[in-house]
Amino acid sequence: MTGRLQRTARRILSRSTRRRLARLAVWPPVGWVRFGHLRRLKPVSSDYGNSRGLEIDRYYIEKFLSEHSADIHGHVLEIKHNTYTMRFGGERVTKSDVLHPVQGNPEATLIADLTHADHIPADTFDTIIFTQTLQFIYDHKTTLATLYRILKPKGVLLATTPGISQIIREDFDLWGEYWRFTSLSARLIFEEIFPQELVTVRAYGNVLAAISFLQGLAREDLKSSELDATDSDYEILIAIRAVKPVNIE
Repeated sequence: MTGRLQRTARRILSRSTRRRLARLAVWPPVGWVRFGHLRRLKPVSSDYGNSRGLEIDRYYIEKFLSEHSADIHGHVLEIKHNTYTMRFGGERVTKSDVLHPVQGNPEATLIADLTHADHIPADTFDTIIFTQTLQFIYDHKTTLATLYRILKPKGVLLATTPGISQIIREDFDLWGEYWRFTSLSARLIFEEIFPQELVTVRAYGNVLAAISFLQGLAREDLKSSELDATDSDYEILIAIRAVKPVNIE
């Protein structure tokens, strides 16, 4: 019956009338969407939501680290600062190192370019917290090989990288910003270095959270249920847990 009605409509209605009717068949109809505060060519805030509260990607990063806080122990390496080391590792941390690529960071205990870091001894760290850094390094394969090398056997790498995200202009101009990953590409590049069975990848995000993040809204602008809903077609944050295997003699 539907097919018969469609054929009849094509005979008696003009093409322009059929197009108007087709637009009314979707909801909300085309042209009826109300964008409100989001109908703008500049975001609500350009600082990723920091001025409004907790950035949405940071909400997911902290959720990931909280879920794997038991992995953060012993000798821990973090990039730029040790905030997450101390927050999620607490008394389980016996030694904390901070890596920075150039001189000038007072919190840094190691200065190293991870693509040329032979001076960092192998089998050193129980945990490496490597959040939102890989996108700034063009040679990500050498970087992951370095992180693998400096982990102790059974050591854990907890890494995050952006999926849907705006350019971080300050870092783009300072270091370069080269990559946006999907859960699939992240899995494949980590499995080139770590054993497949020791790599776990998870994506966080949904369409509402993605739109909000791009607009510079914050965690406080959304309900927890809206943030925690996951839609695999809208990956805001890719989180990776990778374990270095025990050496086989």
